[in-house]
Amino acid sequence: MGVAVASGVPAELGLITGIVGGLVTGFLPGSSLQVSGPAAGLTVLVYEAVEQYGVAALGVLVLISGLLQLAMGALGFGRWFRAISVAVVQGMLAGIGLVLIAGQLYALADAKAPSSGLDKIFSIPGLIGDVAGSADALKAVAVGAGTIVVLVLWPRFRQGAKVLPAPLAAVALATAATAIFDLPIARVEVKGLLDAIQPPGGSEFQALAEVGVIGTVLAFTLIASAESLFSAAAVDRLHDGPRTDYDKELMAQGAGNAVCGVLGALPMTAVIVRSSANVQAGAKTKASRVLHGVWLLVFAVLFPSALGVIPVATLAGVLVHAGWKLIPTKDLVPLWKAHRGEAIILLVTAGAIVITNMFEGVIIGLLMAVVKTAWETSHVHVEVSGREDAGKPLHVRVRGNATFLRLPKLLDELEGLPASARWSST
Repeated sequence: MGVAVASGVPAELGLITGIVGGLVTGFLPGSSLQVSGPAAGLTVLVYEAVEQYGVAALGVLVLISGLLQLAMGALGFGRWFRAISVAVVQGMLAGIGLVLIAGQLYALADAKAPSSGLDKIFSIPGLIGDVAGSADALKAVAVGAGTIVVLVLWPRFRQGAKVLPAPLAAVALATAATAIFDLPIARVEVKGLLDAIQPPGGSEFQALAEVGVIGTVLAFTLIASAESLFSAAAVDRLHDGPRTDYDKELMAQGAGNAVCGVLGALPMTAVIVRSSANVQAGAKTKASRVLHGVWLLVFAVLFPSALGVIPVATLAGVLVHAGWKLIPTKDLVPLWKAHRGEAIILLVTAGAIVITNMFEGVIIGLLMAVVKTAWETSHVHVEVSGREDAGKPLHVRVRGNATFLRLPKLLDELEGLPASARWSST
């Protein structure tokens, strides 16, 4: 629900995606224990798409992305996604985290966030001034901040954390406090699941002719696939059960997204946080993936009124905490010391996402990774033997990989040789 609200769509669409993640993707072959549903990592991209094309067009974007995932899985592209530079993925998640935090700071105060990432950041001083002058906004911020505090401290109480996960405890405590003190802050608006379903129509499919829409679809596909398969690799390290078949898992994610698209819901990915919680809870079989969707469906159908008492500021607090966890704060300094080029790619990718948008930021990161790889693999050595003044012709040997990045150096070396030099290359 928090992901849906942050994405600018009705809260029910987040529940629908979670249900499909269990009842559709969970049944299909691929990974044995990872859990699928709406992901914080796609929040920024979905928000931008909804702002530009409308909620009605979301189903088309997700449907086409799902079909592309199905095709790529069938063609054996699953493992190729793991070849994407880790620095690009970390930079992507860091950029998402920064924009997510900036946007949810406004939701903490029951205020409307600006549309672009830079506007969200530059408008924060004004937000602080508005909050300081409003008693209701201060109460909302207190509820959201309290949620974050519980999320940070709850895992330290190991006995309590075993019984109740930190996010559930934080939301329950904040909701109870809001009800007890009758705080005048915004609550989540929840309707029936059937009322929220919005299958795309013919007019929405016409939008596929726009270049921007195609770019958004490709961004959905790339990010959802990469996040799901990176999550699968991480989950496989947490258990001793069957390993993930990446092509089949990519097809399972594609099938789930295709169904979500038909229903007009959010895009889905496999999520490492939910998946690791699944493993830590003792999951052993694929049934755990399916039950994730079953319990969401049961709760949403039987207790819809219970969802409507949750404060928006509480969900914003959960997402601020989730956004912070997306930023690799602990890894950045060691990465800078060991692999400075990778650290630069990470920082540039994150910054590009904040300054431009998700798709352009990821493209910039990928291009930088390609250039870095080409630079590192192109080593050219020019060897000169013989002496022209001694009557012996010069022999020039060029050894290595003469890519376009090394062309200036190669030309400088060759242009400095006499015209009579003979050369060979290996």
